[in-house]
Amino acid sequence: MTNLNFRPLWRYEDAWWEGVVTTLELTALAVLGGLALGLLGARALRSGHPVATRITRGYVEVIRNTPALIQIFLIFFVLPGLGLRLPPFPAAAIALSIYFGAYMTEIFRSGLDSIPKSQIEAGACLGLSRWQMFRHVVLPPALRNIYPSMTSQFVLLMLGTSLASQVSVDELFHAAGFIDSRTYRSFEVYALACAIYLGMAIFFRLAFAGIGKLAFRWPEGR
Repeated sequence: MTNLNFRPLWRYEDAWWEGVVTTLELTALAVLGGLALGLLGARALRSGHPVATRITRGYVEVIRNTPALIQIFLIFFVLPGLGLRLPPFPAAAIALSIYFGAYMTEIFRSGLDSIPKSQIEAGACLGLSRWQMFRHVVLPPALRNIYPSMTSQFVLLMLGTSLASQVSVDELFHAAGFIDSRTYRSFEVYALACAIYLGMAIFFRLAFAGIGKLAFRWPEGR
């Protein structure tokens, strides 16, 4: 059995860091795009407009029931045939935004639906405008209700950015593949990559839990 040796991996410290940074950048862009799509989608589902509702429902069902990797491939490999060629990073960011947006549409919708109609009617009786009602009556409890789901989906998206390596985005998993091809220490390389992903996931979960307790005054243990 070959002895484990992590030492050769540290010669590629810059590649590791670049992979982590690219992973976080890709995650941030996909989250921003997905949040925007999710808000628009939830709005469309609650609009009562039959066409908007059907289109949004179709978008959610198609995206949530097909592999994210195929969606990345469609944007990166198929769109050039239609005259739209995107570099790997933007293509992956758009695909992951669309993917994240489908899940956020349902999360936002469930959060808005969780607000009792009596609470909204009470705000209207107080003479609040639609914006004031949304800001003070609807948004705080809705955000509190969906916050755990949002943060869990964020972590899953961050881990899912590894799929972008299949279109040559220089994120963490792609960096690991490059280092493996240079060192031939496959176990050590992917064990370290796994540890980095695990560390980032735990960090964000703890950070989001702390933010949730401060923002929503959750009791200990939630």
